[in-house]
Amino acid sequence: MAKTASFAILHFSVALTVGWLVTGSWLIGGTIALVEPACNTVVFHLHEKVWKRIEARRHAVVA
Repeated sequence: MAKTASFAILHFSVALTVGWLVTGSWLIGGTIALVEPACNTVVFHLHEKVWKRIEARRHAVVA
């Protein structure tokens, strides 16, 4: 759990810094740092669903 928390802090810091460097605004950088991981979470969930379907089809062909 500590490793996950550490990575989350690192990810937030990178997103905040990149957002600030690109826009020059800490507020926009912070917004990006909060919104981007939320979007990634949704995309990851959808990716997992598609991946499971592909694996199920692959196993059905082999069996």
